[in-house]
Order: sequence, then C-alpha cells, then structure tokens
Amino acid sequence: MSARTPVTWPSIPAMVRDGAGRWGDTDAIVDGDRRTTFAGLRDLVDGAARGLLASGIEPGDRVAVWAPNSTEWIVAALGITTAGGVLVPINTRFKGTEAAFVLARSGARALFTVRGFLDTDYPALLASAGVDLPALEHTILLSGEPAGTALAWDDFIGRGRLVSDADLDARVASIGPDDPSDVVFTSGTTGSPKGVVMTHGQTLRAYLDWCEWADLRPGDRYLIANPFFHIFGYKAGCLACLMRGATIFPLAVFDAGVVLEIVERERISVLPGPPTIYYSLLDHPDRTRRDISSLRVGVTGAADIPVELIRRIREELPFERILTGYGLTEAGTVTGCRPDDDFEHIATTVGVPGMLRGS
Repeated sequence: MSARTPVTWPSIPAMVRDGAGRWGDTDAIVDGDRRTTFAGLRDLVDGAARGLLASGIEPGDRVAVWAPNSTEWIVAALGITTAGGVLVPINTRFKGTEAAFVLARSGARALFTVRGFLDTDYPALLASAGVDLPALEHTILLSGEPAGTALAWDDFIGRGRLVSDADLDARVASIGPDDPSDVVFTSGTTGSPKGVVMTHGQTLRAYLDWCEWADLRPGDRYLIANPFFHIFGYKAGCLACLMRGATIFPLAVFDAGVVLEIVERERISVLPGPPTIYYSLLDHPDRTRRDISSLRVGVTGAADIPVELIRRIREELPFERILTGYGLTEAGTVTGCRPDDDFEHIATTVGVPGMLRGS
C-alpha cells in the first residue's frame, strides 16, 4: 500500500460536510430513479439531525436503524452521527425478539425503521416480541404507512425545523475523534451478539486505509449489495464512498440479472461481495449480453474461496483488481492480499497484515 493519506476530519459529520463542499453537484447516491448530490445529501442529513435534536437526542445517545439498503438508511445513519448520537445498525433478517435484544442492550432512545420491505412490518415484529424497552422513546418510519405510535418521516423532519443552523453547527463542532460513532453488534456465533463500540477517529482511519488498499477513486461508481447493517456495507461501502467522492448505488435485494443491468446502465466500477455474488454473475445467462467492461475492482471474502473462482473472475470478468482480506467488527480490515497476488494466494490466504492504522 502507498503512503497513507492523513486523516484531516475530526468526525464523520465533518467528513460529510467537507465532501459536500468539494463535490457538491456530483451524485453521492443513485437509488433507482432518485439521485442525490453530495450537497443534497448534506441537506437531507442536516434535516434528520435537526429532527433528532428536536426529539431530545443528546451527544452519546444510542439511535438504531432497522431497514434495508436505501438512501433513507444513509440519511438516517449520518443524521444520527451529525446529531452527536451513536448509530446502532440492526440486521434486517432479525426477528422481533432479536431486534429487541439489540435495542435493550444498547439502550437505544430512538429507532428508524420501515414497514413493507419484503412484506415485513418491522414495528409489528418488534411489538410482537413483547419485550419492555423503557429507553425507546421514538420510532420513526423511513418508509411505509404510519401506524400506532410510529412517527411518519415528514412529521419527524417537520419537528426539527425550529432547530437553528447555529445549534446544529455547535453540535457538530463538539464531536471529536475519540467520541463513539457506532455500536455494531457481532453475529453472535459464540453466544449472544455483542455490541462493539467504535469511535469517529478509529472509523475514519481504518476505512481511509481501506480506500487506499482497494484503490477507490473519486468518480468511482460503487454498487453496494453488502447490507448496510454490516461494516462491509456501511463502512467499507457508504463511508468509503463519501471519503473518496465516489457514488453509492444501494441495492436492497440481490438479483444477478438486475445487477448486470445496473452495471451496464450506470457504468459501475466497484462491486464487492461474498463469493456467491461472483458465482451468480459468472453463471447468469445475461452476462455475455451485457456490457460490463466498466467493472474495475472486486473485493470478496467472509467464506471459503475456491481457487477456481478467482481464476474465473480474473479470466471471465473485466476486473483489474480482485482482492480478499480478513476483517472484524472491532477493527475493520486488518489483513489483505496484494493486487499482484496469484490465484492461489488470493483464494487460500487472507493476505498480509498492515491494513489498520494505530488507534
């Protein structure tokens, strides 16, 4: 990896605001037919942060997001950090009792969620769990018809219109690199999921390194199929794009045919994911009929990778760089292969250490 770029932002919201100043009219997010520029994203994020301030969210308060990949997820997550809160992502595959465990364990005061994704009503799932959540004061719907005590998005944004620019700017200015930015719960393979607290400074250092390792560039077009509730989707995806001036293409549900169509139409250049994603693309009947020559960077891992898969990716897909590595919620990516490694090393090792800056 080349010499490390210094981290100049004290916090994630400072990074988002800097990006709005540098790439204002460039698309930050393309979500179906909806396009949001870097400047527009800052406005949306500030609106969400104002709603949280008006709702009484204080620095360090935990706020959860339980929703699929979308523009709204990104706005809610960044709104939380801009308000000085601590993001708690919740797995969209969780049942009500599992989500209630994360909410109770984190002490979340607010929850952003949806109704209707894959015919699932998340507030109803949570209510059916029958778990007492005394800390949870606000449930805000990112999409879906309001029901019960859940607050509609427009009403939530309206709540914050009385919060001044000066008050919001003061909150952002108070956030430093040692303040917590998120609590991401582990998969729970050795017991109940455990909440991992990361700070703004740790996150920015680790994923700026990831950008350099993956060769993420300004103007890249990054299709994010990895779920945002996981660090691969949120940090190595959304935050990495915002650091580098790349465009985020959220994908809520993976479908190889849809992915091939988006790659061709939008000239996608970065497409990470688990090995199953690449198998699906390689074996899809539309692959040879689509122009996917824009693909430049692939990153895989999180499962056994056959040498034959890496060989096929290198020989049958247009990627210039295919990478594997090892990471964990507590630290991000800590090892990674080199761009010139052979099939055997890419598939059967996790590369070499040196990915993570000292915290």
